[in-house]
Amino acid sequence: MPFVRIDTLRAGPEQLAALGRAVHDALVETIDIPPDDRFQVLVDHDGASSTLRYDDYLGVHRDDGIVYVAITLRSGRPPARKQAPYGRIAELAHAYAGTEPRNVFVVLTENGPADWSLGEGRAQYLDFPRT
Repeated sequence: MPFVRIDTLRAGPEQLAALGRAVHDALVETIDIPPDDRFQVLVDHDGASSTLRYDDYLGVHRDDGIVYVAITLRSGRPPARKQAPYGRIAELAHAYAGTEPRNVFVVLTENGPADWSLGEGRAQYLDFPRT
């Protein structure tokens, strides 16, 4: 159950939707989430009333094509498995939305079963094993 937030700068609705598909497809392929397990917040900033900031940290030259992808998921995957989506997200973002891989910034955050309520005011994962 990942929760994904994608922020772009003046990307437009079609590119933003394509990025959402790219991230979802990459997560299905690399960490085996179910295909119907899609929970995303897609935000396109206009650059005036809201914007994104970035620099060339660690020698990666970014520009206004920057895409921030924040993924929250339950803990328990080994490091190699958690890193697997990074490259695939960058590949699919380029294929689906034309986003340069250098502009795909991904952060993954883990938490536990008690940290999720999928509706009805309950922490459903406390009742079910990890999938």
